[in-house]
Amino acid sequence: MPANKYALIRYRTIDRCLTNRSNAYPSKEDLRLACEEALYGSAGDRISISTLEKDLNAMRNDGALGYFAPIVYHRDERGYYYEDEGYSIENLQLNDEELDAIRFAAKTLVQFRNVPIFSQFDQAISKIDDRLRLAPNLDTQALDAVVQFESAPSTRGSEHLIPILQGIRNRKRLVISHRKFISTDATDYSIDPYLLREYRNRWYVIAWNELKGQFRTYGLDRIVAVESTAETFQPQSNFNADEFFVHSFGISKISEHPRDIRVRCDRLQYEYLSSQPVHASQELIQLDPNRFELKLHVLLTFELVQFLMGLGPAVEVIEPLELKSLIKDQLEKTLEHYQ
Repeated sequence: MPANKYALIRYRTIDRCLTNRSNAYPSKEDLRLACEEALYGSAGDRISISTLEKDLNAMRNDGALGYFAPIVYHRDERGYYYEDEGYSIENLQLNDEELDAIRFAAKTLVQFRNVPIFSQFDQAISKIDDRLRLAPNLDTQALDAVVQFESAPSTRGSEHLIPILQGIRNRKRLVISHRKFISTDATDYSIDPYLLREYRNRWYVIAWNELKGQFRTYGLDRIVAVESTAETFQPQSNFNADEFFVHSFGISKISEHPRDIRVRCDRLQYEYLSSQPVHASQELIQLDPNRFELKLHVLLTFELVQFLMGLGPAVEVIEPLELKSLIKDQLEKTLEHYQ
């Protein structure tokens, strides 16, 4: 199994210690502290001796790493050294694929450093990011010049992630104060939380509303407060997290059952849809050299309407008539603004 980015940082730290002539024969504790500082800083998480021992063994023997480092223990000096004085893993360059994997993984992790659920790891994430930028052969400046990652801003309501997640794990009933976007007043709901879902940088909780007798979706950005109760709940036997959104296009629902959607599109949209499918059920058919048809089997949702409207005159909804009427109605209302 390929080493993860944390292990690679530890290996390179151990290597620097073993090639440091001014502080020869570092002990296990010296190596452990150096790795700890490299990853987390003086006030960060700890690295165990057992982890260090596994790292030393991997550097010596792991064929997937390919180091086969000649690390030996000097009994008189009570420390470790390279039996081959000229050896260093710096001489064994990582290939481009390995370097890119580490950079991309680190970049992805940094995007979420301000999300409350990950805030406890902020210092560790910062240290990893700094070390990856400064470590030899892992400088990301060249990557930054040619790759721009989409940022993941901390959205309103993300502070409720932890209490809701705890409610899901512990099967605890919650009381939430939830308000609609167009209202300043919040309504209290007693809910049984089942699933947290992210959609377009917004978080939602799917919960059973016993008063309504159905599953409801609540946007965390519209939740004013979350209160955990002492009550536990028995999960609904018909809930399956993997299947709940299988026919969804987005997060909302207009229809209760999936529908067959047919949309005519031009060649440009056909190429876009071919390169990045919008749903697992997507099917594209060529009708003639310049006309194509997009087929979906999904629930009618507000997100589906918004998506199709966003494509403008490049598409035409054929079926179902309900969806066609919804879009026509929205277009007529839009046109009124420009009369």
